[in-house]
Amino acid sequence: MDKKDEKLIWRQGEKRLLLKTPVLNLTSVKSTSSDGLKGDYIVMDAPDWVIVIPDAGEHFLMVKQWRHGENALSIEFPGGVIEPNEKPEVAAARELKEETGFVAGKLVKLGAMNPNPALMSNHVHIFAAFDLQPTGKQHLDEDEYVNYFEMSKKDVYAKMGNTEFPHALMSSALLLYRQWKDTKR
Repeated sequence: MDKKDEKLIWRQGEKRLLLKTPVLNLTSVKSTSSDGLKGDYIVMDAPDWVIVIPDAGEHFLMVKQWRHGENALSIEFPGGVIEPNEKPEVAAARELKEETGFVAGKLVKLGAMNPNPALMSNHVHIFAAFDLQPTGKQHLDEDEYVNYFEMSKKDVYAKMGNTEFPHALMSSALLLYRQWKDTKR
């Protein structure tokens, strides 16, 4: 860290729970800047997630599901919440199997990032899955309604960011996949 950066750091103080929900907790955090400015800042505390990019040669395995915030269907890579004490790579393999019925012979971690560091405390861990083998059955959670299908990589790249692909984290995951692929050439 550069000496000039030290003045940018805020010290966190008391944290107060404002709202507890099944998917996240909303908290208020008292923070103090390096020059003494104090403020209350809202933070969403949620479990970490995984996104899995299933590479099926010239295609990706994709999922389509309803997203309540968007109030629409969304085409995405498989993924979901990491369970307590579960390693990200275990969650990635589990979510791939749950949502698509496929298992991966090889998982590669592409990276991890904070979905929105201004407001959120969690991270999303991104994996690529290779050597895919079908089990023939999805294992969805009770409230999970997911269709899976193959889509050409060309179409995924071309359509990412349009109305069928509203989830911004999918673009981030695809960028990490592309960076990884570029280094393998």
